[in-house]
Amino acid sequence: MSQWIAPDDRRVGILGGTFDPIHYGHLVIAEQVREALQLGRVLFVPAARPPHKLDVSISSAADRAAMVELAIAGNPAFALCRIELDRSGPSYTVDTLEELADEARRDGIARSFFFILSSEAAAALPTWRAPARILELAQLAVVSRPGFPEPDGQVLSAMAGGSADRVLTIDTLPVANSASDVRTRAASGRSIRYLVPPAVESYIRDHRLYLSTNQLRTS
Repeated sequence: MSQWIAPDDRRVGILGGTFDPIHYGHLVIAEQVREALQLGRVLFVPAARPPHKLDVSISSAADRAAMVELAIAGNPAFALCRIELDRSGPSYTVDTLEELADEARRDGIARSFFFILSSEAAAALPTWRAPARILELAQLAVVSRPGFPEPDGQVLSAMAGGSADRVLTIDTLPVANSASDVRTRAASGRSIRYLVPPAVESYIRDHRLYLSTNQLRTS
C-alpha cells in the first residue's frame, strides 16, 4: 500500500521540482490544478539530483523536504512524496512515474496520474528521458509561466502517438516569482515575506539558507 497516496485517491497530480525553496507560485499552481482536474491528491516530489542541475549546488534534501512539509501543512489534499529523495542517482521523472504506476498495479487500484509542469518545462520535454513513456504513464497538466511562450502542442501530442488528450492546458492565476528570486533576496538580506509561506520564511532565516554567494543559482 502506498505511503504517499490514500487508496481512494484515484486522480493524482504530481508536481516535481527542486523546491529550493518552495514558494507561493508552486502552491497556487498545485491548488488550482487540483481544483480544475478534481484531483484527490497532489504529490510534491522534490528531486534529489535534478539531471539538468548535476553541476549546480543546491540545498540539502533534508532542508528542501522540510520546507515543503511546512508549506503544505494544513492542506489535506497535498502530500510530500520522498520517492526521488530515497532513490539513488539522478531524479528522472519517468522513473518516478513507473514506480507510482507499479505501486498502483500491485495494490489493485486503477489510478490516473497528471504530471503538472510549466509551459517552460513542457517546451523542453522532448529532451527529457523517455518523454513518450512519460505521456503514456501520465497526462500532462501544463500551466502558463509569465514570460515564456506556450509549448508546441503538436510536438507534445506527437510524442503521445497523436493523442492530444494526453496534454491538458490549465488556466491558473499567473504568479511570476521564482525560487531564484527568493534565493537572491534572501542572500542579500532583503525581505522574502509574501513570496513564501511564513513557516518557510522562518525556516530559511533560522537555518541561514542562501546566505553564501555560491547559493545564487540560475533557477
